[in-house]
Amino acid sequence: MLILIEEIKRYKPFNEQEKQDKEFIISCLETYKKVAYRENLIAHLTASAWVINKTHDKVLMIYHNIYNSWAWLGGHADGESDLLQVALREVHEESGIKSAKPVTEDIFSLEVLTVNGHVKRGNYVSSHLHLNCTYLLEADEDEILRIKPDENSGVAWFGFEEAIKASNEPWFKERIYPKLIEKVGKIYG
Repeated sequence: MLILIEEIKRYKPFNEQEKQDKEFIISCLETYKKVAYRENLIAHLTASAWVINKTHDKVLMIYHNIYNSWAWLGGHADGESDLLQVALREVHEESGIKSAKPVTEDIFSLEVLTVNGHVKRGNYVSSHLHLNCTYLLEADEDEILRIKPDENSGVAWFGFEEAIKASNEPWFKERIYPKLIEKVGKIYG
């Protein structure tokens, strides 16, 4: 966990949201027990993947069953402190993609995400926070996609603006996805 804390401390925030969220995430990692596990009912670590195609003009999204929205891919750390590996695992599990490779092994983005109470696998999960590290991955858009029926009901590539329109989650539409698209633009022009 110390390596992850140091990695987050070295991360250069892109905007005010990331600056504030970085401090909050570090505080949680240094204060709370078992932040790497979803058993921490207040806040726990997650990893997301912003998966772009090889021409850098599309992003891979899943239709998330709990949120009823097209969304990026990702999941819980569940004790793992190598969040890049968590992101890669989740991409494979949620989409079937095997070709995803990190553009860089560095954190691409930081977010503290609110999660409303919901039912998962027949059990109620109280509202909580996801302390999220996002990684930029690249994959072959011609690879065969598959859904993970217990989590999603669709997997598809979207142009960047289409991805924003496809989301039903206001915070992601307004702040998160546009930020990620802007950051990709700064890398690839």
